[in-house]
Amino acid sequence: MVSFHQLIRFGWIQAQSCLFPVVIFGSLAFTKFIPLPFLPRYDWLLVIFLLMQWWMVHSGLETRDELKVITLFHLIGLALEIFKTHMGSWSYPEEGYFKVYGVPLYSGFMYASVASYLCQAWRRMKVELIQWPPFLIVVPLASAIYLNFFTHHYWIDIRWWLSALVIIIFWKSWVAYEVGGTRYRMPLPLSFVLIGFFIWIAENIATYLSAWKYPNQIQTWSLVHLGKVSSWVLLVIVSFLIVATLKLVKQNIPQR
Repeated sequence: MVSFHQLIRFGWIQAQSCLFPVVIFGSLAFTKFIPLPFLPRYDWLLVIFLLMQWWMVHSGLETRDELKVITLFHLIGLALEIFKTHMGSWSYPEEGYFKVYGVPLYSGFMYASVASYLCQAWRRMKVELIQWPPFLIVVPLASAIYLNFFTHHYWIDIRWWLSALVIIIFWKSWVAYEVGGTRYRMPLPLSFVLIGFFIWIAENIATYLSAWKYPNQIQTWSLVHLGKVSSWVLLVIVSFLIVATLKLVKQNIPQR
């Protein structure tokens, strides 16, 4: 019974940490089925997400430091979106005033919501990293994974080599977290896979709600290929490495 109660507590913490993603999916569903006046749908989504971001900081749900991390992810995600749509990987077929090279500005918030979840969960569950590799290994690894999203269009796709490298580097690394006053820990590579899988599920919901469309979904919606899980796992790894590195840097800065 204690384990069941802990599972409920864990689920509640996860739900609280996913507040921004929940607002994103709720807004996607609402604007898909209930047209709003004056602005195209994509622009309304941008307005809603900006207001949500302002409210989360103003209410104290997110700190200003976390806002800086989330903004960084917004820019990283937007750069990736612009490149991928240019290469024809997916598209944003609806109209919108606030678009950059065919990519609506709200799209960056979908990446930022991953960072928001990580920051929220990190704080709520008092996450601690065990046997974390040195910065000189982590930073180049995160950079290589991110760059591969671009370079595989012109060169070979080395995602599986990078995945193997992640397993080797983080083989002895664990993430410790707290639920209801009890400490638990999980192998870090397993946490990457679990988060990536749930993002893949979220991606299917998002494409069904026309957040974006893959080429095979233009005429009618279909399930996103399971192979996309590997892409999301790698993106989660990049996200986690950036957040973890910034958290560790922040801890080492002398407080005045």
